[in-house]
Amino acid sequence: MWEGGLADFPAHPDEVSAAWLGAQIGAQVDDLRWEPIGTGQVGDSVRFHLTSGDDPPTLAGKFAAADAASRGTAAMFGLYRKEVEFYRQIAPLVDCRVPRVYFAEVDESGASFILLFEDMGPARQGDQISGCAIADARAAIRQAAALHAPSWQRRDLLEAEWIAPPADLRERLGAMYPQAQAIFHERYADLLEPEYMALCHQLAEASASWFGREAEPQCIVHGDFRLDNMLFDVRGGSEPIAVLDWQTVATGRPMTDVGYLLGCGVGEALWRDHEEDLLALWLGEMAARGVSLSRDEIEQDYRLGILHGVSTAVFSAAFVERTERGDANFLSMARGACSLALARESIEALKEAI
Repeated sequence: MWEGGLADFPAHPDEVSAAWLGAQIGAQVDDLRWEPIGTGQVGDSVRFHLTSGDDPPTLAGKFAAADAASRGTAAMFGLYRKEVEFYRQIAPLVDCRVPRVYFAEVDESGASFILLFEDMGPARQGDQISGCAIADARAAIRQAAALHAPSWQRRDLLEAEWIAPPADLRERLGAMYPQAQAIFHERYADLLEPEYMALCHQLAEASASWFGREAEPQCIVHGDFRLDNMLFDVRGGSEPIAVLDWQTVATGRPMTDVGYLLGCGVGEALWRDHEEDLLALWLGEMAARGVSLSRDEIEQDYRLGILHGVSTAVFSAAFVERTERGDANFLSMARGACSLALARESIEALKEAI
């Protein structure tokens, strides 16, 4: 039973009243009910069904995770605040398809928040575990460019105070990562291929260098750009894709998203046949939006970006609520990212960057 919170906004679906919701969307709402949707582990998403004479009949809402460990991790790294500020300050300036937001707020502690946005269903939820067809991967790559190009070298965005990481964050992550790897190894040593687990250990041994890298940011990056955070065939197929879950939004290099997507996102079955085609598509989409880059110019960042999938799989497995689907999800992420990292010698690229 939800007992309420201290935030001055509805911090749980049970706190959302028909009157409050109607005021946010400018419509008469007589009654409502809600049901859980999605598979997120750091935030809890729901669908509100409205009894109203006005459109829309349904809306989506996102709230802090009920699980205390997941909620604490989100507050520690400012994930809820980042997502709220993304919708407030960045979403209107980029071309990436994201939900329209009616209300967005986070409390001072960063541990409680609400997003009230359009329901994009019927749609097909991306599934990290089962993977995707090449058409979905291409749609995702186009969305990456639709985020990266409009934010390219935008100092007003790249230097915004709210998106800047805490001064000691890199040091803290570097110190915490070996612990995360120890948990990851304990859970999955008998399930993950030995060569992939060995690569995970190599990254943990180099954690200070990995998290301590300082590269001039070029654009806004999603940070968790994979299938579970995407909807396909949006609104019954009227739109190809929308991108969700902006809790990890950051400034950085675009290959953080692209290398992550090709590795831990779409996985080995697709990258072996379509890797270069997808990279060429991203380059073409960027050029069409006024940012011309060569394949050679992105090579080093691409090899490093692949490792972002490895570290995210390991960190997430260790510090969010453990579930059966979560285990399958993190193993899927690790397999895809490690297979590509081995093929592209990403650990060697990290040593070269030191």
